[in-house]
Amino acid sequence: MELKLSREDAAFRDEVRAFIAENYPSEMRVPNPETDLTKEQSVLWHRILYKKGWIAPLWPKEYGGTGWSITQRFIWEQETSRAGALPPLAFSVTMVGPVIYTYGNEAQKKKFLPGILSGDDWWCQGYSEPGSGSDLASVHTKAVRDGDHYIVNGHKTWTTLAQHADWIFCLVRTDPMAKAQAGISFLLIDMKSPGVTVRPIITIDGSHEINDVFLEDVRVPVENLIGEENKGWTYAKFLLGNERTSMAGIGRSTRYLNRLKKIVKAEMAEDDPTLGEFVKDIARVELDILGLEATELRVVAQMSRGINPGPAASLFKIRGTEIFQRITDLTHRAIGNYGLALREHPASANMFMPGPDYGHTASEKYLNARKLSIYGGSNEIQRNIIAKAVLGL
Repeated sequence: MELKLSREDAAFRDEVRAFIAENYPSEMRVPNPETDLTKEQSVLWHRILYKKGWIAPLWPKEYGGTGWSITQRFIWEQETSRAGALPPLAFSVTMVGPVIYTYGNEAQKKKFLPGILSGDDWWCQGYSEPGSGSDLASVHTKAVRDGDHYIVNGHKTWTTLAQHADWIFCLVRTDPMAKAQAGISFLLIDMKSPGVTVRPIITIDGSHEINDVFLEDVRVPVENLIGEENKGWTYAKFLLGNERTSMAGIGRSTRYLNRLKKIVKAEMAEDDPTLGEFVKDIARVELDILGLEATELRVVAQMSRGINPGPAASLFKIRGTEIFQRITDLTHRAIGNYGLALREHPASANMFMPGPDYGHTASEKYLNARKLSIYGGSNEIQRNIIAKAVLGL
């Protein structure tokens, strides 16, 4: 499905395609860039986009944004996703950056926004805790005021790429006597502070992507408090809305679906009795992608007219993640015995590998994608949000 574009927007799309083709770093073109690249490799594209002035399409121009229209931002998202370009670190550009320029004071904007834009500062997210995942209002990490500092104690978990981070934005409890949402604040914490410990969590696919973060008597300057004390829940909800809206992943799903079709053609014989049902499964997924894309295009059209998309963020999160999980499941089934190869037990050098994306990379993607319906607010929670906001239940 193609968005009907004006001549100006069509020219912009062509410019984006050419720029990606000519400038995306070759060393970033790996099967699983989310887990296979070093920190230095991961920021190469970020720095290229920063130099071009294209690093923050969602930001207002006064803070370093592009000044693009909603349609142009949609085109950018689609084209980079379809090209397989690893997006800039979401925790920095998509999440904490907008919180800072929306709710932060002028000193905070001056201090933090330049490093986010340039890629000099790598951020991670300190939301989830043991026992406080989708129910973020139950966070237990405490921040006690001590003069010009807060003393922070607690334990954050599932903290993505914290091993690389310079800063962490945290939800902390500053009023234990208030009701859950009313006693939370939003703090920015330097990861080099004494008392911060990062412990790796190795996921089922064998990668080191997430971590435990322990905070023990960490002194955080009060000047690193965003907005008002005990108003952090407002900022947290604002941030999560930005996170979930980006989870439709149409371009990524389309790219992986096309790859799946090639694998099926290469791996499954025409007389295979399971081929017919397999093809039907692929067709169902393709129809679901088209349906989600149509919905996204409607939302883009509404936003361009100034209409708030409402619960669309939750819808995109549910459907986008579940579609991609189904694609990785079908791919894993299609590669057959090659799916037995994992990072810890790679295929031997003399084993026939039918293509660069087969084998352990497909298996790891299948395993890693199981998390998609959990993080960013589990899909069960998102269904509850839709039930309340749309159906009034």
